[in-house]
Amino acid sequence: MLDVIRDMQNRGFTDVAGKQIPIPKKLGYHDQGVMATSPMYGSSSLDEKPMWDFARWKETRPWEWYMGEVTIDLEDPSYPIGGTTKAGTKANPRMEACNSVPTYDGQPVEVGPRARLATFKNFTEKGTFAQHIARQMEYPDCCYTILKCLDSLNTSGKILADHIPQGDGSMGWAANEAPRGTDVHLARVKDGRVLWYEMLVPTTWNLPTCSRSLTGAPWQIAEMVVRAYDPCVSCATHMIVMDEKNKIVAQKLLQW
Repeated sequence: MLDVIRDMQNRGFTDVAGKQIPIPKKLGYHDQGVMATSPMYGSSSLDEKPMWDFARWKETRPWEWYMGEVTIDLEDPSYPIGGTTKAGTKANPRMEACNSVPTYDGQPVEVGPRARLATFKNFTEKGTFAQHIARQMEYPDCCYTILKCLDSLNTSGKILADHIPQGDGSMGWAANEAPRGTDVHLARVKDGRVLWYEMLVPTTWNLPTCSRSLTGAPWQIAEMVVRAYDPCVSCATHMIVMDEKNKIVAQKLLQW
């Protein structure tokens, strides 16, 4: 798989609707940081030295992050499948966005295999192809970790803890490293009742960073950049094309 990915990386172009679209050397590059809590498992608020800091996280509403209504004025009938959205169509990313925007230290961050290898194994490659390469590099460690877990599993062990804390209302969290990236669950529990609960899943972390990693890429291969994050989104999603003045000029309902 590494050879296949490197071959694609070195080709310099790909075919889209009968056209050869250049693949930039820095496809998918961005200036945002990375976030990972463990090479393979995770961390929680109960750890002596937690690997995630609740105070560094901030959540932004989508209508404060994305732009408002715009008019489409670029049209490409050859784009698969059925061409891009007709010129003159109204689009409103602010109202169509369905998820909040989490930030860490005030900025979006990348989570996932590249983030883990960059944090814990000095992996220095960046961009779309680096994400695929890092994903392949993780597989051996994943396999051996699974075998160790199976060896240590006690199938005759207890299924309930001896003591289940009822909670005092303080914040508790666990950040597990799922294949897609850091998956944070936060909760406040008091007297056995859940007062507040939120999940910050890998795709939620990656979507704003994914958007910034598309800057400068040929819009015809935006799908390559998005897919590298393995986003957990529906099988149909919107693509928008912006010019150098940050104006939306085209969009497309992509069927994946």
